[in-house]
This record gives sequence, structure tokens and C-alpha cells, in this order.
Amino acid sequence: MEFTVVNTSGTEVSKVDLPADIFEAKINVGLMHQAFVRQRANARQGTHSTLSRGQVRMTGAKWYRQKGTGRARHGAQSAPIFVGGGLAFGPKPRDYSKKMPKKMRRGAIRSALSALVRDDQLVVVDKLDMDTPKTKEIRQVMNSLTGGQSALFLVMPDQKAVRKSVNNLSNAHSLVVNYLNVRDLLQYDKVIMPLDTLEVIKSIWGKEG
Repeated sequence: MEFTVVNTSGTEVSKVDLPADIFEAKINVGLMHQAFVRQRANARQGTHSTLSRGQVRMTGAKWYRQKGTGRARHGAQSAPIFVGGGLAFGPKPRDYSKKMPKKMRRGAIRSALSALVRDDQLVVVDKLDMDTPKTKEIRQVMNSLTGGQSALFLVMPDQKAVRKSVNNLSNAHSLVVNYLNVRDLLQYDKVIMPLDTLEVIKSIWGKEG
């Protein structure tokens, strides 16, 4: 698949061949949704905990006498219906993580990348380098490439200056290309992919990856 490559000003400079097995894969919406739900679930800590009526630090003595008060019968003030009492069926620490076969995870990423190409949301840029963080400069680049739309920048692990610059923008985010995920890929209007990150994608998500 031949795709246009632009520079940081948005001017076409060349063409590049995108692997069909990655960028022209069958788009499986259900698979992408499953990968998204798994990612969100795995991010949950599951450390929430509440006290039941048996765990509340409170006297176990009967609150008031059984008869003669005109009130309902109660054995303890720690019952869930009273303020300060325990919580009935409250959350306890648990593991929310979900498993997903490697073949399905790879298919979800390929579906997401193919959807970006289909919907004209992918922007391939020849290079994206910075020596020092410059938020104003990266904002100009983003406006040239996306027209002011929100964007996800794929970067190499050593591009710390680019990452800091991008993360200073409210409508942009940077993602190290080694950690592609469905949530980030589909969360923004455009995905900006430099040519050096494309090579990493080929090595990880290609047929031989």
C-alpha cells in the first residue's frame, strides 16, 4: 500500500509502502472492543475495601431494650441501616485483570491501524526530532499536520524532548511506539507516525514479528 509522506510543514516529500498485513487488515470492531475493555480492566488496582457490620469498631451491646420503646427491634448500632454502621455487600479487594491470547491482541492492534488508514486519520511524517523541549514549535507542527485537531504522536524511546513538548499540549499525547495500544490509537483525531517508528511497527506487528 503506497502512502504519502509529509514533512513537519505538511508538504508531501515522498511515498512509502505500508505493509498490507498491518495496515490493510480486516477491521474487527468486536476484537478492538475486547482489547479496549481488557486494557481498562488491567489498569484497575482493585484495592477498594469497605467494612461490613462485623468489622466496624463499635460496641456489640444491644442498642436499646427489646420491648416498650415503640421502635423496631435492633440488636446492634453497627447494622447497615444506621449512620456509622457497616456497609452491606460493599466492594472488597479483587483482581480485575483479564487475559487475551497473543493472536487476538495482535489482531486488535492491526485492526486499529487499518481503521486509522481507512478513516484518513494516519499522518506519516519523514522525521520528528528536537534537541530541547519546545512546546510552541511542536504546536505549530501539530497544526500543520492536523489542522488543529487532537493528535497522538508516536515517538522513539530516546525522544524525550519531543515527548515533553507534546505532553505540554492539552489536545495531544505522545506514545512510545513499542507500547501501541487500542485505547490510545483510537482516542485522538489523528495519529502522527514518523518513518523511524514505522520500522519498529513493522518489526513488532508484522507477520514475522
